[in-house]
Formats: sequence, C-alpha cells, structure tokens
Amino acid sequence: MKRPFIGVTTSHDTENDRLFINSTYLRAIRSAGATPVIFPMEVSEDELRDLTASVDGVLFTGGDDIHPFLYGEETNAKCGNISQQRDALEMSLVPLVMEFGKPILGICRGIQLLNTAMGGTLYQDIPSQFEADLSIAHRQPFAYKVPSHTVDVIPGTLLSRILGEDHASIAVNSMHHQAIKDLAPGLEVCGYAPDKM
Repeated sequence: MKRPFIGVTTSHDTENDRLFINSTYLRAIRSAGATPVIFPMEVSEDELRDLTASVDGVLFTGGDDIHPFLYGEETNAKCGNISQQRDALEMSLVPLVMEFGKPILGICRGIQLLNTAMGGTLYQDIPSQFEADLSIAHRQPFAYKVPSHTVDVIPGTLLSRILGEDHASIAVNSMHHQAIKDLAPGLEVCGYAPDKM
C-alpha cells in the first residue's frame, strides 16, 4: 500500500529570512505511516494548487502570531512576531485544501490560522484579553513534554470519537498566548480548558 503524503507548513524566521520546522512534526507523521512533504513559502498559485492536489492531507503547524489585520483588528501591544509571507501562503492554502477535500490538522497556530481563514477571530494575548475565574497556564513555565492543564472533551465530537467516549478529559501541554475568540462558521468546538478557553 502506498504511504500517504502529508503536506506540512513551516515556520519563518523573518529576521534571517529562513524557514524551519520542529522535527517532532515530521517524526509524528512518519510514525503514523505517512511521508511528510514540506510546503515551500515562495511558490506560485499554480504550484501551490499542484502541491495541494498531490498530497493526501495537510498539517498546519505552530509558530508565530497571525497578523491581526487578517481578522479585522488593530495590533495589540502584546501581539508577538508575525510573518506576512507565511500568513499569505497559509491563507491561500486553506481554501485549496478545502476545495480538494483533503483532511486538515491544525496544531497551535495552525488551528488559529484555520479559524482566521474561515472567518473567525483570535485573542491576541490571552492574559490581557481573556477574563476567567480560573487562571490557567496557557504558556506553560516548564518543559513542553510535561502536560500543563486538562481539556474537557465534548461528547459526540470528532475528538471524543477518536479518543473513545470514555475519555471525558485529556492532559495537554500548552505553549501559546493566543487563542480562538470567535469561532468561524463551519468549525466545531471539541473541548475546553478548565477556564473555558
């Protein structure tokens, strides 16, 4: 049987104009029996269409913040570094992936990008913009291999079906200061942190 090819987006070091990727993404794809295909950032519309058609799914990886202009907001003083080049590529890639009916997985920035591309908005800085009765470390102060908080899984969702209905919550790591504010049409919430983020 042919190994599936999974397209993977990269991070962009804007200061040195270099692309890079956390090798954990690549190892995870390979251990799942697929072959990662890294999407270049400098690519024509036709090349991007051809690349998207050739892969079996796309992983939108974590990384820097998404430019707030893309979801209709001015830049908050706590917003982090952005890459307009990466934003442009990924905002063009989302509709192509959907047009071709390819499976999508967004991790960290990746799910925030999907939400933005589909019409949702983000909290630019969780600590200063999200009010909660319970304070959760969404940018954990210790090693990323250690879980930081739990996520309560919503029964009947895709995540619940993947994990098995007996998993009411899961322990996760957390390394972001941004999060989805207004959910885009067509997306479904599968779980919440204890602070309801």
